[in-house]
Amino acid sequence: MGSSFGTLFRISTFGESHGGGVGVIVDGCPPRLPLDLEAIQAELDRRKPGQSRITTPRKEEDRVEILSGLLDGVTLGTPIAMVVRNKDQRPGDYNEMAVAFRPSHADATYQAKYGIQARSGGGRASARETIGRVAAGAIAKQLLAHCHGTEVLAWVQRIHTIEASIDPAAVTLEAVESNIVRCPDGDSAARMIDRIEAIGRDGDSCGGVIECVVRQAPVGLGMPVFDKLEADLAKAVMSLPATKGFEIGSGFGGTLLRGSEHNDAFLPSDDGRLHTATNNSGGIQGGISNGEDIVLRVAFKPTATIRKEQQTIDASGAATTLAAKGRHDPCVLPRAVPMVEAMVALVLADHLLRQQGQCSLW
Repeated sequence: MGSSFGTLFRISTFGESHGGGVGVIVDGCPPRLPLDLEAIQAELDRRKPGQSRITTPRKEEDRVEILSGLLDGVTLGTPIAMVVRNKDQRPGDYNEMAVAFRPSHADATYQAKYGIQARSGGGRASARETIGRVAAGAIAKQLLAHCHGTEVLAWVQRIHTIEASIDPAAVTLEAVESNIVRCPDGDSAARMIDRIEAIGRDGDSCGGVIECVVRQAPVGLGMPVFDKLEADLAKAVMSLPATKGFEIGSGFGGTLLRGSEHNDAFLPSDDGRLHTATNNSGGIQGGISNGEDIVLRVAFKPTATIRKEQQTIDASGAATTLAAKGRHDPCVLPRAVPMVEAMVALVLADHLLRQQGQCSLW
């Protein structure tokens, strides 16, 4: 089922949206890392449903239970198992969707591939699966901060047609968390919230773009050829539900520049580290981090499950209509911010251990 991710810092998630619970097993976390358990819960609180008027009203506390891998708050180096129990389950909301495929959802493709699926709430295709990723990502964040002072921070950069102009070098967590849409530009945030509410009242949904910055990234993360750092970052964030696009550095906009405009000139330095005059590369060159800020963007489509009536087919292939019931986000982006951070942190933690294993003998 493709439920595992990573090479040395490796995670495996489990559970369905309306099953008994969801969780993750983290394997490969180094021993003797002090873990802040409240910080793990805080990341889950940023992801959980029912946190504001622009998210799904499903009420879940999403309290994490850590079952193994710790002693007195310090990692043992053994697998860390974490689980969150599902409390507010309403599988009856999905009875109609059990026989009608939701347009642009995973219902039809899961059924075609496996011939069976957990239909309630989307099962493994539900964003509820990302609980395990966010919990594991919180550990990866702490490992990165402990070893290199690395910070991973994301925010909503665009909702529908409303785009904020954000300086990645100046964004703070406090600014991101200052409003319910998680956009650090207050004026843009207010307009984004109004747009999400208006679209939601119409029974519809919208998408947008999340931007992420990695500060104080270690130099040398990533491999040549197939395991380039940006390639692994792209796979990681594009594995999140509802993602449809990835950019790093100048992204597609860089195609409009000439080489003389796009190249990042190297600068003399007193600290022995690489420094560049610009950062069109987004902190990665030749697939390897150069020490500058890593800046990337992820595009999210409009939520597939909407209340508007749509044309579709049932499991037998007959034409029908569907107006979805249940509790769904009119826009996934505010809750997806910690998901993007988690996947980025997991990639960096994995490459940090791989770098140590290959290049730290001399």
